[in-house]
Amino acid sequence: MAHLHVDRHPGDDPVLLVHGFASTGALTWEATGWVAALAEAGRGAIVPDLRGHGRSDAPHDASAYSPDLLAQDLVAVLDEQGVDRVDVIGYSMGSWVSLALVGLAPQRVRRLVVGGIGTVEQFGRWGVEPVQAALRGEPAALDADSPVAPLLASLRQAPGVDREALAACAAGMAAHPLPLASTVPTLLVAGDADPVAQDAAEAARLLGARLVELPKRNHVTALSARGFKAAALPFLTDDDPA
Repeated sequence: MAHLHVDRHPGDDPVLLVHGFASTGALTWEATGWVAALAEAGRGAIVPDLRGHGRSDAPHDASAYSPDLLAQDLVAVLDEQGVDRVDVIGYSMGSWVSLALVGLAPQRVRRLVVGGIGTVEQFGRWGVEPVQAALRGEPAALDADSPVAPLLASLRQAPGVDREALAACAAGMAAHPLPLASTVPTLLVAGDADPVAQDAAEAARLLGARLVELPKRNHVTALSARGFKAAALPFLTDDDPA
């Protein structure tokens, strides 16, 4: 298992927050107000950087990345943090990792919120080779209207980002598609202008999940939407979230 950098934010009953591709725990969950919103609700947060990202181990071999391997890392994080059972919020690639965690260790997950996904895993929709080429700065690797294009464009300018690790992550994750299945109470939140989640209603049906669609929000802007928090926080405190 990879060693993950983890930020633990104080508060009772901490929520495990799982970020998406080419991001970090701090960028996804602190900068968008999620950690603060949880604190206002009296909840703590466990915020790891997934392998290949941020300050965590970053192997360059695609075989080091799959939903199950990243989920195993999260089980190790829960063990290290002394948390037996946890509510989980994942976004984009983090949603797929969170679903893998439910499949691997359902007894460790009480409720699950997934965001920014449809029925097709993101690399299956975007294509691994275009994502890898964009990471390496090759021109016209992705359509300008691709939701990942601005993210990867800014990423290339960021100091300390391991682009080869991210390229390996994209290849490894795409090679191991997950079934859309959950055995715990699940909420799916997606922007109605998010092409990655354009079939969110079908994904919710397959997951047996409640669906909340955010008007006029895309793959990037849905994450910080107040409507996302307004849906997720009550779901995590509902005694009967099914």
